[in-house]
Amino acid sequence: MTSLPRGRAANGHRAARRRRAVATVGAVSAGLLALSACDKPTPMATVTVGTKSVSSEADCYNDGDALKTADLTSCLRSKDIKSITVDPDETVRFGVDPKIADKGWTILMNGQQLLPETTNKTYLTIPGSVFFNQQYGASGSSTLVSIKEGKTTATGLWSFKFKKDSDN
Repeated sequence: MTSLPRGRAANGHRAARRRRAVATVGAVSAGLLALSACDKPTPMATVTVGTKSVSSEADCYNDGDALKTADLTSCLRSKDIKSITVDPDETVRFGVDPKIADKGWTILMNGQQLLPETTNKTYLTIPGSVFFNQQYGASGSSTLVSIKEGKTTATGLWSFKFKKDSDN
C-alpha cells in the first residue's frame, strides 16, 4: 500500500496529464505557426496525353502582378521541369485553374508564343504533332512547352518538357 494520504496519488496523475496536455497544445501551436509561414500554393496547370497526365504549380508566379523579363527567362531555363511523353498522333490537352483562365493565358513553345491570342477557357486541345513540327520552331525529340498567364504582361509561368514518343 501507499504511504500517501488519501487522494495524493491521484493528484500526481492529474499533474502528469496536465503537463502532457500543455505539451500537446504547444506542439500543435508550433506546427500551426510553421504552416502559416509557408507560401500559399499557386494555381495548377495540367497537361494530359492519352491516359497520362502531369500537373504543376507555377515555376514563376507573382500573385497577379507582372513578372520581370529576367525572372521569366530564368524560369524558362529551370532544371526542375516536369516531363511527359507525347505521341505526335495523340491530342494534347491543357487544363488550367479558373484563376489562370480569368486572367487569360496562352501557350509558349520553346519561349515563343504558339497561339495567336490569349484564351479565357480552362481547357484547350492541340494535336501532338505540332510540338515536334519544325514549322512551329521545334527541333529534336523534346520541346519546352509553357503556359503563360496574362494577356499583355506575364503574371505566371508553368512549364512542361514534352518528350517525343520513341515509337514514332
